[in-house]
Amino acid sequence: MTQPVSATLPEVHRTMHVPTQKGFWRKLLAFVGPGYLVAVGYMDPGNWATDLAGGSKYNYSLLSVILLSSLMAMFLQYLALKLGIATGADLAQLCRRHYGKKASVFLWIFAEIAIAACDLAEVLGSAIALNLLFHLPLLIGVVITTLDVLLLLLLQQKGFRYIEAIVITLIATIAGCFALELFFSKPEILPILHGFFPTASIVSDPEKLFIAIGIIGATVMPHNLYLHSSIVQTRRYPLDSVGKKEAIRFATIDSNIALTLALAINAAILILAAATFYRSGRTDVAEIQDAFKLLTPMLGVAGAGTLFAVALLASGQNSTLTGTLAGQIIMEGFVHIRIPPWIRRLITRLLAIIPAVIVLAIAGDGATTRLLLISQVVLSMQLSFAVVPLVQFTGNASIMGEFVNASWVRFTGWVMATVIAGLNLWLLIVQFRTGF
Repeated sequence: MTQPVSATLPEVHRTMHVPTQKGFWRKLLAFVGPGYLVAVGYMDPGNWATDLAGGSKYNYSLLSVILLSSLMAMFLQYLALKLGIATGADLAQLCRRHYGKKASVFLWIFAEIAIAACDLAEVLGSAIALNLLFHLPLLIGVVITTLDVLLLLLLQQKGFRYIEAIVITLIATIAGCFALELFFSKPEILPILHGFFPTASIVSDPEKLFIAIGIIGATVMPHNLYLHSSIVQTRRYPLDSVGKKEAIRFATIDSNIALTLALAINAAILILAAATFYRSGRTDVAEIQDAFKLLTPMLGVAGAGTLFAVALLASGQNSTLTGTLAGQIIMEGFVHIRIPPWIRRLITRLLAIIPAVIVLAIAGDGATTRLLLISQVVLSMQLSFAVVPLVQFTGNASIMGEFVNASWVRFTGWVMATVIAGLNLWLLIVQFRTGF
């Protein structure tokens, strides 16, 4: 079976103890964490833009896309964590080892594009939240977001468990805010249930397809596959067959619970938009700023807009933590370059800030939602470059040994990879015909 030359993120590799003689719940608790770091990417500000646009314009009909993409995410993250635990290497390292240096540089560039697109969503989301809460101009808010590197440095010095704890706390804040928003909006249960069943109009309507692909891009994050395959190795479990099987079992539970919470939050954003805006005939509400302004008067509840903005700020700040870790893993794995995390964070953030500042300066604040939507479609376009290697490696017995995918898992993985590639190709065709 494949063995790694050196671990990615060596400062936290196998640093967290897993009790061997304790019961189920103690062991599960030891594995809780990586799934939530991954889940953060599934509820970042990019999701807000796509979910708000989908709910306000198409009612509950795109809930089916959220459900489908979340199930895809659970499956792919399972493959990613299994790859990391079974081989002791992450997805980026295995790509370099099996595809060679030239192909690795190509894949690295596409992975960096995905991280930049994700970071653009985080920059804009945090800047919008600061604007809504404290009336800071968006351009100033965009620049202020670079300061989150100080928080990351502080947390990394304290230990990986502190990063996991702050991430889970921020997720709980987001979930609490939206639980209250849904209570205020009083959505209808039967139409919601109907919305989880797909309709043909999702493919036939170009604008609906654009938002649907954006939801997939915002939900199934390519860099999360690299991230998950590495951070599951922060646990110090036995490296024999029994230890790895147990690690895969508990890591899968952690991942699926966290991603189910992400599914609930994404669905809540879309349901809130449908129940508040679509139901009132405001199908034009796609801007996050408009949603903030309209929530309080339309729901008749003081502070509804503020809850929305607080959740948005928590979402944007949460995503910055995992983005830097993913960037380190991708850079170290693909091209064997190690740089200090704060330099990595500043480079990534500058790549996101530059296009954001240029667009905001030229097009004004009204361009933010379109930028968020486009960033998520760009993410979706990069997805195949991570999914195909993941499915290929986990289906290869010489790499995975006894942990190789069963036939039905290999088949499901390739079907999923084909669907993702096909949807993106169809989106390109539609967009070239109609224009972005």
